[in-house]
Amino acid sequence: MADPAASLPVALLAGGMATRLRPITEKIPKLLVEVAGEPFFSHQLRLLKKSGLTKLVLCVGYLGEMIVEQYGDGANWGVHIDYVFDGPTLLGTGGALIKALPKLGDAFYVLYGDSFLPVDYLAVGRRFLASGKLGLMTVFENYERYDASNVEYAGGEIRSYSKVNRTAAMHHIDYGLGAFKAAAFNGFSRDTVVDLASVQTALVARHQLTGCEIIERFYEIGSHAGLNELDTLLRAGKFR
Repeated sequence: MADPAASLPVALLAGGMATRLRPITEKIPKLLVEVAGEPFFSHQLRLLKKSGLTKLVLCVGYLGEMIVEQYGDGANWGVHIDYVFDGPTLLGTGGALIKALPKLGDAFYVLYGDSFLPVDYLAVGRRFLASGKLGLMTVFENYERYDASNVEYAGGEIRSYSKVNRTAAMHHIDYGLGAFKAAAFNGFSRDTVVDLASVQTALVARHQLTGCEIIERFYEIGSHAGLNELDTLLRAGKFR
């Protein structure tokens, strides 16, 4: 019997300008930044396919045509890739997902384009589907170690979440992998800037955002320090 969590597509948010990685990203998008001798997206693809996820929808913007040219429909990787372009103006993380909803269907994962997350994706998907909630946020017990903690998590639920109004009860951080039903975006404007954090905050207020705690720390290439660290770890074979 097929695992329903494996049938969920993955929305990959990769439309930003990647200003923190300049000058590397002045002529290439973040997904094509070289890490351990390959474009970062190749590492992400390998990780997702190994996890059993083979349907991807890339939300792209800045220099996104270069990604299409290199990876096409994903056939060479044994996956299927669709693309949704922001258009003339960036729509924000939430706005990009809203525009991609026709390709994503009723439920889907969301992954950031600079995140390398060595987790059991299907276990997260099963947790989400079993919850009956409109959204799921993976969290990591951070205590300010890797970035500013922004989540109050207890009893399997997200009690509060904010990147701006942080409290002493926030010991966790948004891990970078989420799952949503399309209905989570009802009521938000189409073709305008929408931050995914606004959608998540609205779900918290409605008790519709469940949590899933991850023990393995996250890795990222959104900063030069993160890029250098992941490059070193991949070259050392940590995630083989």
